Amino acid sequence: MKLFVDSADIATIEKLNHFGVVDGVTTNPTLIARSGGELFPTLKTICSTVDGPVSAQVVATQSDAMVREGEKLAGIAENIVVKVPMTWEGVRACSILSARNIHVNVTLCFSANQAILAANAGASFISPILGRLDDIGNEGVALIESIRAIYDNAGTATEILAASIRSQLHVTLVAEYGADVATIPPRVFEQLSHHPLTDAGLASFLADWEKTGMSIG
Repeated sequence: MKLFVDSADIATIEKLNHFGVVDGVTTNPTLIARSGGELFPTLKTICSTVDGPVSAQVVATQSDAMVREGEKLAGIAENIVVKVPMTWEGVRACSILSARNIHVNVTLCFSANQAILAANAGASFISPILGRLDDIGNEGVALIESIRAIYDNAGTATEILAASIRSQLHVTLVAEYGADVATIPPRVFEQLSHHPLTDAGLASFLADWEKTGMSIG
């Protein structure tokens, strides 16, 4: 499963990308606003920092305006993926942009039927929003499992991009349930390598090595 960073903070993205495990980035209007940077310069810097897809979201609500905004965003860099909402207007915009060879990420997906529409519109990615489903008493990861089965049955190329990840357990579960990508907030991303037994084991190894008086370097 590929790992994306869900952030528009350039310093954070650069820090995580340094470790060689960042496959892409997702942003949205909220994250861009929190970053404090201007939209186009921020996205351009992110696109030059990571090699993989960088999702940039339109803010228009009508399809024609979404297409215009999408084409402007796609002009920033080759690895931009235009993010549109899962509405009928968003579906139409996805169809038009995809036909123009612009990659599209359809976001705010909360049902399997929505995922079917996005795939039929040519979406490169569908983004089920797990945390918000959990918030209303549904099991977000179950939607991943359902979409995976539907896409596999149809031979669909659209990638399942699990979003609104809230914990390390979410990451594990979406991988088990067949997501192609998990987009992860920095706080959770940084936790992925941590385990108390790893820390204890390393401390023990280093203590034993120091007793030998030997050196590798």
